[in-house]
Amino acid sequence: MAMTHSKLRSHLVSFALGLPGSFEDHPWGETVAKVGKKVFVFFGTSESQAEGFGFCAKLPDSGVVALSLPFVKPAGYGLGKSGWVYVRFPPKTDLPVEMLESWIVESYSAVAPKKLVAALRDANASAPARSLAKKPAAKKPAAKKPVAKKPAAKKAVAKKPAAKRVSGGKTG
Repeated sequence: MAMTHSKLRSHLVSFALGLPGSFEDHPWGETVAKVGKKVFVFFGTSESQAEGFGFCAKLPDSGVVALSLPFVKPAGYGLGKSGWVYVRFPPKTDLPVEMLESWIVESYSAVAPKKLVAALRDANASAPARSLAKKPAAKKPAAKKPVAKKPAAKKAVAKKPAAKRVSGGKTG
């Protein structure tokens, strides 16, 4: 899939935002994709994109292999120690779209709540990697059938024995 850097950036931002529970935020003036309160991919600022396409993601599984590539280095600010990598392609470079999408899914899986990661894997168990972020088609809720209500059972109320009157007279 050949596309310009700006189109690829838009594509990958949309891809990331298609993952369950993800949303776009703009801390520090840059575009990021978050799940919950955690960032799973940094897309940089519009100014940083002028130098070529780049992003930062957490790759706990494929990070060592990714770092062997000439366009990947450990992320700055100490994030590299935690498995974050910075990917930067100079302008007019062919970009490996499917690999970048898989890295975004890996980063998402590293920071998202386990419940969302499990839902993503279950929903896409047999889907190719590039369709992992596609949202399933919304299903119409089934029409609710009227349910016949059973009459409420009456609770048995325990009766207290009547208090015996004691007469003031003596028996005898």
